[in-house]
Amino acid sequence: MDLDPDDVFRDDEDDENELFQERESTKEYVVYLVDASPKMFSTSTSAEDQKDESHFHIVVSCIAQSLKTQIINRSYDEVAICFFNTREKKNMQDLNGVFVYNVAERDSLDRPTARFIKEFDRIEESFAKEIGSQYGIVSGSRENSIYNALWVAQGLLRKGSAKTADKRILLFTNEDDPFGSIKGAAKTDMTRTTLQRAKDAQDLGISIELLPLNRPGEEFNVSLFYSGLIGLEGDDLALFMPSVGQKLEDMKDQLRKRMFTKRIVKRISFIIANGLSIELNSYALIRPTVPGATTWLDSVTNRPLKTERSFICADTGALMQEPPKRFQSYKNENIKFSTAELSEIKRVSTGHLQLLGFKPLSCLKDYHNLRPSTFLFPSDKEVVGSARIFIALHRSMLRLQRFAVAFYGNPSNPHLVALVAQDEIISNGGQLEPPGMHMIYLPYSDDIRNVEEFHSSPDVVPRATDDQVKKAAALMKRIDLKDFSVCQFANPALQRHYAVLQALALEEDEMPDINDETLPDEEGMSRPGVVKAIEEFKLSVYGEDYDEESECAGNGKVSEASKKRKAVAENAVKESANYDWADLADNGKLKDLTVQELKYYLSAHGLPLTGKKETLISRILTHMGK
Repeated sequence: MDLDPDDVFRDDEDDENELFQERESTKEYVVYLVDASPKMFSTSTSAEDQKDESHFHIVVSCIAQSLKTQIINRSYDEVAICFFNTREKKNMQDLNGVFVYNVAERDSLDRPTARFIKEFDRIEESFAKEIGSQYGIVSGSRENSIYNALWVAQGLLRKGSAKTADKRILLFTNEDDPFGSIKGAAKTDMTRTTLQRAKDAQDLGISIELLPLNRPGEEFNVSLFYSGLIGLEGDDLALFMPSVGQKLEDMKDQLRKRMFTKRIVKRISFIIANGLSIELNSYALIRPTVPGATTWLDSVTNRPLKTERSFICADTGALMQEPPKRFQSYKNENIKFSTAELSEIKRVSTGHLQLLGFKPLSCLKDYHNLRPSTFLFPSDKEVVGSARIFIALHRSMLRLQRFAVAFYGNPSNPHLVALVAQDEIISNGGQLEPPGMHMIYLPYSDDIRNVEEFHSSPDVVPRATDDQVKKAAALMKRIDLKDFSVCQFANPALQRHYAVLQALALEEDEMPDINDETLPDEEGMSRPGVVKAIEEFKLSVYGEDYDEESECAGNGKVSEASKKRKAVAENAVKESANYDWADLADNGKLKDLTVQELKYYLSAHGLPLTGKKETLISRILTHMGK
């Protein structure tokens, strides 16, 4: 029985699906601080690909790729690009050796635009003429380009509050000792003032991160200067291993990891007992990624439109000025409710995380999982001592092999959850998994479905023979995926969607190549050993007289569904032969065909038939290599 068939008790702001509604709560302000000294323009040859490329080219390519990804995935973040050790100067403070790159109709720190990305991608062509490169720190001069660059970057990041936005400076350089040409008291003084400038920025909530590049035959020595600038000491300094090297792909991977840091989804209170609560930060480690929402634009100005909703009285046709009320019929009478009353009726929880007790880990089953878990980590920002209490619970749960049962959720949709402690995993001096707790969403008794048991006669139940089991095991060994990880596979539909958007936005002539990692390894599957294992398995199960096209039913007769599919396929091949598909594609006449005609080609070539007409045409052109 549906207790609320008309959704009377549903608020307009209720989440349709929390899985897709959950998003990062903060935005980022990022300044890319790029060293433009002559050393960055010296080329080096990679032993692997024999390709000459300068460190400046590597950095520009990495930043451009990062911006292209960011404009789609996190378009609300704001960035600025600042070069130091330049001949020309362009900054609000009018400091020498610092050039803030920008384009028209955009603030220095703003969201990346298509024009900004497109022109920055070509900056190497005009850099020497319009900006220029020079050493900003030389003997006999008091000019300090790094100090100036940090000052300019700090000025750019004055926008917004550190409580609502993460502020970061990403510094790219291949010079590990910028004051190496200066001696004596001058070097000491310049080093001290530069480190103090960095500390002032960090005290304002700005993080400074270093992305070093190794010059040929030299390893970047972070301890000479930059360890003090970015705050590395003790164990952190020993563990800081610049993995960038000289290759473009390595730097792209390093920058991607820096940019895609885990962000806090929500700060929650964990009530352990009466009068004892701690603060936790929650992180979404795994969530479905979907294309961005469609935005309506004005056909003339191309600006986003604002959608407004109004209610009109059915009797008078006048606009309703007061907030509408809802009602539920009860004994021939309409019971009215306001929005506030409905929200109060539905409220069954405070929204906090309330500890209920502990159970052995053996009681928690893999299938007790309604959705991807949320990772929890303590924070002393609001409640001092939260980390200490959390660590005590965490270590005790690991030692006793227990998990915590708690009650959590928004006021209208609470959840029963399990808190499972995860120990820290370190490998090769680096952290693979952080310590913390996974919050697993448990089902209620109402959510559990009992499986109906089928009692069949032993003679009816099909059983595999020993030979069939042996052949299946041999097949599994042959096509075993070694070192498999879901992190290796990108969603091909999303990659194509973003590639099309990028090509349109940046007015590129060709669409970027998409590497579909979900396609079978045809070369590997065609190896003699794999082919033999597949044929032996088919032979052991179906016998020598098996015809794949027949799909024989259990009584030895061809099923009606099989006959129908075969007839449809044969008709599609016949109808498809009546069209000159290459000529239609070359002359752009595929759009003139009906959907049914397009499906003739798709059916004849075993391609999917779903999607709108534009999708079908795109699928045909892709198959034809157009």
